[in-house]
Amino acid sequence: MKKKSELPDCPIATTVDLIGSKWKLLIIRNLMKKNWRFNELQRSLDGISQKVLTDSLRQLCEDGIIFRKDYRTKPPKVEYGMTDLGKELLQVLKAMEKFGEYYKSL
Repeated sequence: MKKKSELPDCPIATTVDLIGSKWKLLIIRNLMKKNWRFNELQRSLDGISQKVLTDSLRQLCEDGIIFRKDYRTKPPKVEYGMTDLGKELLQVLKAMEKFGEYYKSL
């Protein structure tokens, strides 16, 4: 997690800093529904590269938004899901969805 001193003063800027990329938002959208394995996530996000997905997942884990569970099996099995902190973003996503629906109806 980032230290308070590393975060912008503005709360909106803080949120944008944490989830502001297109891919992070779509990853969070998917993980709100269920836990996913890496390859499942990659297939569900048309156009995302392996590097961008890996980097985005790492950043979201470091920021405490998602968790990574390594089952330590062979073949390797890793799942990603939302932390309690990350679940607090549900209302943000719902508001974005509502606005998107409104905008598309104009």
